[in-house]
Amino acid sequence: MNAWGLANTPVGRLGEVEDMVGAAIFLASDASAFMTGQVVRVDGGFSAGMAWPIPS
Repeated sequence: MNAWGLANTPVGRLGEVEDMVGAAIFLASDASAFMTGQVVRVDGGFSAGMAWPIPS
């Protein structure tokens, strides 16, 4: 998983706890009060770089 994850993550490294802190603090703060029903991905661009198969 580590080699595959590294090869498929645009930032070129796996995430660490410190990478998640900013998003967690934002979501716990009043700054996120107007956000509802959102998925905030902190994944180093992994999900944005995925090539999903297009159905025929």
